[in-house]
Amino acid sequence: MEMDIDKIDNILESLLFVSGDALKVSDICELLELQKSEVNAAVKRLQKRYGGHCGIKLITFDGKLQLASNPDYADIIARVLNPIMEKALSTPAMETLSIIAYRQPVTRLDIEHIRGVNSDYAIQALLKNNLVEIVGRKDAIGKPLLFGTTENFLKRFAIENIDDLPGRAELLEKIREIEETTEAPDEQTLYNYDHIGGEENADNPDFLQGEDVMMIEADDPMSEAAATDENAE
Repeated sequence: MEMDIDKIDNILESLLFVSGDALKVSDICELLELQKSEVNAAVKRLQKRYGGHCGIKLITFDGKLQLASNPDYADIIARVLNPIMEKALSTPAMETLSIIAYRQPVTRLDIEHIRGVNSDYAIQALLKNNLVEIVGRKDAIGKPLLFGTTENFLKRFAIENIDDLPGRAELLEKIREIEETTEAPDEQTLYNYDHIGGEENADNPDFLQGEDVMMIEADDPMSEAAATDENAE
């Protein structure tokens, strides 16, 4: 297709904005029927347009293009957006996320043993937000799923790697602050089947479909440990 320079620039800008993620130069050339030299020229023009103190930058890496925020404003962006994104998660979800972060890889029943309540829906919320992922199955009877944090978790909380996680006391203080500032009804009822019609009527979340939950609960070492502790008391 024949396109003038301005149209190439505008289409490339639109593609990168809508995509959000990086796009391969080779794919752009093929699908728009453009020469690599034409795309590279458009990239240079857009980089000039988004130069200086502009809040957006066009970056290139590994044969790919992506629109990104200006790194000069990284601290300000983090200061504004991180608290907003953290508050978007419920308190139970934040508690569950902290357990997964520090104990990973960890099973659902390990999490519930620590929290003392059902955590199916908190885990499902974290999966939907791409903060945790299934990393395998535990080598135990029932093969329960193991959960760990994602790269998106590191990006969202401005952590370079898992070794940079704050201390336990600092994390608990952060959770306490979120509990106090989040205006929402008591979400503990999400984990209490007495309030939602009984466990026998509750559907398993998507990530537990096909898994013999009852068998895992019966054979999970954490459940046995909990029973032992109760007997000891």
